[in-house]
Amino acid sequence: MRWGIRQGGKRSDSRRARAAAIVEFAVVLPLLLTILLGIIEYGWVFMVRQTLQNAAREGCRLQVLQTSVEPYTNVHGRVAEVMAPTGVTSYATTLTHSGCEETVQITVPYCDISLVGGFFGTACYDLTGTCTMRKEGCTEPAS
Repeated sequence: MRWGIRQGGKRSDSRRARAAAIVEFAVVLPLLLTILLGIIEYGWVFMVRQTLQNAAREGCRLQVLQTSVEPYTNVHGRVAEVMAPTGVTSYATTLTHSGCEETVQITVPYCDISLVGGFFGTACYDLTGTCTMRKEGCTEPAS
């Protein structure tokens, strides 16, 4: 009988190879899962940022109309409609007026939308979407 071969013709090394593969998989799996979670988190945050920007643009489009007046409930309603598909409800909408310019800014804390929480050790910062447009029919006095 040759060295390393069992009686059934199978090598005794095959069990060692399978065990080594399992150990390697156990070592690499946490790294692969961390990368996967990072990709998912980045995609989610990117989508929320784009939604914030779109919501600010849609709100600003309504705010600059001549028919829009305080308290701009139509603007807040449109922002809520655009934000609804994301499921994000903890955002703050700020409407500002500067001469003929109208600005809509929507802010949401990253901590409120994070899928993985503090897993990656990221700090809590604000994600914002901002849009500024000129009020329809507004004429500023000449300087």
